[in-house]
Amino acid sequence: MNDDPVPVVPDHPTIRAAIRLGCRAPSVHNTQPWRWVFDGTRLRLLRDTDRRLTAADPHGRQAVISCGAVLHHVRTAFATHGWRTETTRLPDPTRPDLLATIEFLPWPDPPIAVFRRAEAIGQRYTDRLPMAEPIGWASVRLALDALVSPHEVTLDVLDEEARARLSLASEQSDALRRYDMEYQGELRWWAGHPGTPEGVPPSALTSESEHARVGVARSFPSRGPSARRGDLRDHARLLVLTAVDETPMMWLHTGEALSAVLLECTASGMATCALTHITELAAGRRLLSSLIGHPGVPQVILRVGTASDDQAPPATPRRPLTDILTVQ
Repeated sequence: MNDDPVPVVPDHPTIRAAIRLGCRAPSVHNTQPWRWVFDGTRLRLLRDTDRRLTAADPHGRQAVISCGAVLHHVRTAFATHGWRTETTRLPDPTRPDLLATIEFLPWPDPPIAVFRRAEAIGQRYTDRLPMAEPIGWASVRLALDALVSPHEVTLDVLDEEARARLSLASEQSDALRRYDMEYQGELRWWAGHPGTPEGVPPSALTSESEHARVGVARSFPSRGPSARRGDLRDHARLLVLTAVDETPMMWLHTGEALSAVLLECTASGMATCALTHITELAAGRRLLSSLIGHPGVPQVILRVGTASDDQAPPATPRRPLTDILTVQ
């Protein structure tokens, strides 16, 4: 008979392993705008306000969505170590940077689907190239609705007629930003530099010809001449995540829903790309509202398809664990 007491919190190696894996989550421009503090009982998620994008994200919406994504990633990682995470979101009104507090309960038998999504954390990447249609979409679509519903977020799939209008909106967004020197300087600060622990590396960028074949895409600095995936034009499904209102709580929930969708699609063998540039501008949000045809505030567009090659780019960099995790 084993009389060893059941641990009440994860040990420090488990904390570090779960945070290291969970911080593979996507973030706007790969800024990784989060910090974690473990006080021996609770784990706290804080927004790193030093990593704010003042031009692209002046209100912090995309940063909080990014933190919601890492929250879901980390909770998924803890589940595979046998820990259920009880989460309190925005626990202190006087601390807007404190986004969530996590407490732990033993969870010896999490569902198999959780392990599938945790395995997908290391496989997922942002695919900015043109994609073929997603294979097996109908069955995955049903699973996605169940994953986003706990977060009070709706997931809409746009029809083909919406693609041309969104492509035009994407071009208009780029045009409005083209001579915004603060925005362009910020973009070039965070994109196209090799050998850094943050930002979008050259390997994750597209050439001008590749970008033109996608249509609905944020314009980053070009990686130079390249014609990957031949003359394929984008046939990814276009999805929209829509929140019930425009508040930090809903931004956080949007990020959690985004994470669940990305991991489920990845686990099902699909390629994904999350986009927030169209929703940065009021005109883009109005267009998306007209396309989905129901109340709410569109937050994120997702492209979901099939990568027509098997050559995933190198993993995008991540900050050292010592920069993002404090164990007290």
